[in-house]
Amino acid sequence: MNTETEFADPVPGRPSATPTTRAPDTAGSLPRPVSLPRPRWQVRHAWLAAGGDLVAVGASLGLRQWWGDTPAQPDLPLLIGLTLPVLFMVCLATVRAWEPQLLGQGSEEFSRLLRGVVLAGVALALIGLATKTPEVRPWVFGVLPVAGVFAALFRIVLRRRLHRHRGAGSCLHEVLAVGSVENVAVMIERTRRATHHGWQVTGACTPTGRGPDGAADVLGVPVVGDLDSVREVAAAGSYRILSVSQSPGWSSRRLHQLAWDIEGRGVDLVVDPGLMEIAGPRLHMSVVDGMPFLRLTEPSFSGVARMLKNTADRIGSALLLILLAPVLLAVALMVKLDGGPVFYRQTRVGQHSEDFSMIKFRSMVPDADRIRATLVSDDEGAGPLFKMRNDPRITKVGAVLRRYSLDELPQLINVLCGHMSLVGPRPPLPHEVLTYARDAQRRLLVKPGLTGLWQVSGRSDLSWEESVRLDLRYVENWSLALDGLILWKTVGAITRGRGAY
Repeated sequence: MNTETEFADPVPGRPSATPTTRAPDTAGSLPRPVSLPRPRWQVRHAWLAAGGDLVAVGASLGLRQWWGDTPAQPDLPLLIGLTLPVLFMVCLATVRAWEPQLLGQGSEEFSRLLRGVVLAGVALALIGLATKTPEVRPWVFGVLPVAGVFAALFRIVLRRRLHRHRGAGSCLHEVLAVGSVENVAVMIERTRRATHHGWQVTGACTPTGRGPDGAADVLGVPVVGDLDSVREVAAAGSYRILSVSQSPGWSSRRLHQLAWDIEGRGVDLVVDPGLMEIAGPRLHMSVVDGMPFLRLTEPSFSGVARMLKNTADRIGSALLLILLAPVLLAVALMVKLDGGPVFYRQTRVGQHSEDFSMIKFRSMVPDADRIRATLVSDDEGAGPLFKMRNDPRITKVGAVLRRYSLDELPQLINVLCGHMSLVGPRPPLPHEVLTYARDAQRRLLVKPGLTGLWQVSGRSDLSWEESVRLDLRYVENWSLALDGLILWKTVGAITRGRGAY
């Protein structure tokens, strides 16, 4: 498939000028910019999402016609079949389920889809109540939910397609990064690491108009101006995103004026509040005398949500142990035939610094702990972690188990016993905890997990600092939705086997 011609406009490496309409010349004014047209790939993606929703409700109606009972009113299926797709699409449009900015990233896309399905169900139920037609119940509680599931599955496929294009360098939004050299560099690194988000920094504005040590670029991104020229650069370029981070000399007044300058241009202004790794349910907006403030609440590690998580851990681990019993027996047999014990038990540190015995399938030779002392000079791990890409202690069977994380399956027993969770930070060793700084200590506020952000973000390829950062992000922003997302991504991470050794 030709990426550029079929799905996306190629992103230029440098901003290009955009025609503007002149406003009256006044002191400090800029030409009023013409709104940038939406990229063709973004419009096409929105149309595909809308078309998928329509096909989803049609497929659900087809299943109802095939499997449903014959109603008391034979004309009712035809009547609802003609009106339900219209009602479904109107409700999705009402909740703005096809807003281009949210399609292809984050959970808000699916939240709006859910709200649209619920709204359609309520509307159909009210119509049935008003017309005294109880036969609409199967359509409210059957057809519409199935249509929502079909639509969500199609959007997942569509999202994966979009992410593949972004990984290949297309379907990206140009970003102008404004801030100190250090913060601009962080922004560049993060957008390059998270290509699925669709941001590509193509220009930067720094306090001096130069990069580190007077260079003309920051990590290969050209510095196109200083803080005083941000609005001129933004007006002349084809940027879709203006990212503003903290920088000496950049005030809230200048930010306010910049927001005015880009009004009507179709550019999103995003601001880094300086609260790294904290988002979602912990951030709230408070207004005092018209002035907005970000209110940061404490992380919650108790309550109904935690009770639901613990219940899901116990039930989920029990079901997985039953379903994976043939796999567990097969792996146990392979390890036994390889010589030595089947299981390897190791002391790990759990929630509130309590030790527990973690169970794994043995993937190394029986005297691996003794041999480790002779391999210290070959340690490739970061921080207190000991890692080797070609560790001589790993058996042939163990290499396969580690690649696909099969050696960790017995940890389901730890989850069932309450020592671990299905999702959480990596379970540390006691000697690692002794080296923890204050930030790393916060990993112990929750139960360690069978999988986590570290599992879906590179595993052993991560640096120690990156591993701690991901675990802290999970602790600070924990939610049931985040657990569900990590579990979903774990399947792909295990299949690829990237970073496992």
